[in-house]
Amino acid sequence: MSYEFIKEDIKGRVGIITLNRPEKMNAWHTPMVQELGASLVALDANDAVRAIILTGSGDKAFSAGQDLAETQKFMGGEKGGAAGDEWVAGWKRIYGTIRNLTKPLIAALNGVAAGSAFQIALLCDIRVGHDGSRMGQPEINSGIPSVMGPWVIGERVGIGKTAELCLTGRIMEADEAHRIGLIHYLVPQSKVMAKAMEMAEMLGAKPPVAMRLNKKRFAEVTQASFEDAASAGRKYQAQAFASGEPQAYMAKFFEERAKRGA
Repeated sequence: MSYEFIKEDIKGRVGIITLNRPEKMNAWHTPMVQELGASLVALDANDAVRAIILTGSGDKAFSAGQDLAETQKFMGGEKGGAAGDEWVAGWKRIYGTIRNLTKPLIAALNGVAAGSAFQIALLCDIRVGHDGSRMGQPEINSGIPSVMGPWVIGERVGIGKTAELCLTGRIMEADEAHRIGLIHYLVPQSKVMAKAMEMAEMLGAKPPVAMRLNKKRFAEVTQASFEDAASAGRKYQAQAFASGEPQAYMAKFFEERAKRGA
């Protein structure tokens, strides 16, 4: 299958998905997320593939997260609320796809992972990064409430750290992310993909039935909280976009970027 916004390769028994919008720091919009989901499903169903790596093109970003050019167009009021609700429904689908994979998924963090990209990285089984692999939850700076974020992050570092990250919107440097367990392996930048391949090959060599059942159980023990987070996300994002606040802050972001000539 051909894709426009991602690249898909298979090397040996490892499938590699590369987010491919480098001019946008691999920020994703709905078509890109849909392609990512389709590729994950296809590779998971491919008997020749035993593990999957997810990375970004270029050397600046795994992904900058949501492409604000898409969400900034959501209207306010009732239509904005409906758009916000539908937007979160799409994220629930891709998060669910990742959670239900039967094969291990490794994130090769070639740069920044922000917002929803931070969350996608945390949903991967193993994360490999380098000293430029910055991570964080800056959604509040765009007027977007973090609703799925507290669930994804909180499952890994607890509510105190999660609240600090979501309320400040700050981006962590790689050493902090590594220290608190959000990056499992920190290697030189030139070695990120090699280490990700090493981990993919090692995990792919594990007994496949045990791997599938382990991953199924991990999904089961967090299913109730996942459903709750998705339900809350649809409700709160609908309220946020109906208010018009996210759209206003995104418009301000684009105005300031235009002034800088970016």
